[in-house]
Amino acid sequence: MTVELTILTLTAILAASLWIPFVIGVNTSEPGSAADKKSQDFSRPADPALQRPWVHRSYRAHLNLLEQFLPFAVVVIVAHLVEVSTVVTVWSSILFLVLRIAHAVWMIAGLPVLPARPLIFTAGWLAILAIAGAVLLG
Repeated sequence: MTVELTILTLTAILAASLWIPFVIGVNTSEPGSAADKKSQDFSRPADPALQRPWVHRSYRAHLNLLEQFLPFAVVVIVAHLVEVSTVVTVWSSILFLVLRIAHAVWMIAGLPVLPARPLIFTAGWLAILAIAGAVLLG
């Protein structure tokens, strides 16, 4: 398996696991809180706006990863199908995963330093474009 496919698999595991902080947060809401009362009626999904800030941020971090995961997966799979694997595609894939982990941690922790999160997201987008460029020019 190529490095790019390995990174894609690891990123898929991250995307498949990033719901966990949200679910933990939803199920540990303070008794009597608006979020707790809303969860007692078993409405699904829980309203992120009613959750504690870190729980809401974890929900947003998960959605944010899913926004970039699809294009990343497509360009990595296309690169594999057309047998393009270069230094650019390998390092862009690695960078993408590192950036997505950093983004999730930064987002859930609520670290206030801006514009770190938008810069991390943009760098991930550039990594996707670099892989796509290698495919299209290769």
